[in-house]
Amino acid sequence: MGKGRLIVGISAAGAFRSNDGGRTWEAFNGNVRADFQPDKYPEVGQCVHKLKAHPNHPEALYQQNHCGVYRAEFTGKEWVDISKGLPTRFGFALAVPAAEKQTLFTIPIDSAEHRFVPQGQLRVGRSRNGEKTWQLLTKGLPQSNAFVIILREAMTSDDRDPAGVYFGTSTGSLFYTRDVGDSWHVLADHVPPIYSVSAAWH
Repeated sequence: MGKGRLIVGISAAGAFRSNDGGRTWEAFNGNVRADFQPDKYPEVGQCVHKLKAHPNHPEALYQQNHCGVYRAEFTGKEWVDISKGLPTRFGFALAVPAAEKQTLFTIPIDSAEHRFVPQGQLRVGRSRNGEKTWQLLTKGLPQSNAFVIILREAMTSDDRDPAGVYFGTSTGSLFYTRDVGDSWHVLADHVPPIYSVSAAWH
């Protein structure tokens, strides 16, 4: 991130940041829910599922948490809950395209108890206006009996413009878009469960 700045997200611990190359750390979890804790907004103990900085604007941070989707500035005091408009708060995957400053992708999962997409409909959440609103993208994606999960390392984006986004499912399907999510296509199918997806940059 430059200038000695580091940030880490730990499942069942939360986010922590450093301004001195890792010599000292501070908890950075303000306004992040922990519905499974007695205190719903503890200093530490949140469950970060995925944390990303924008590739071209690393001060802009995003996380898909056990209890919602959030954004923050690295130097900010707390996170902003941007979950409103998504069908659930739970999920794992997150993608932040390099070519677009205010675009974010996530894939809502039903719940911690039911780890598959809601109603068996594979929908990708996209916000292109600084997370003010979300669209649920479905073109080219199965909308019935798709009881799959997309894990935290199984979604990524590239540096193309328009952006490409890629994700793999627990049932071995790899999907991609070349038009920032307006339409999706199968890149591979009937392979083993996909745990990690990466894209080459130019």
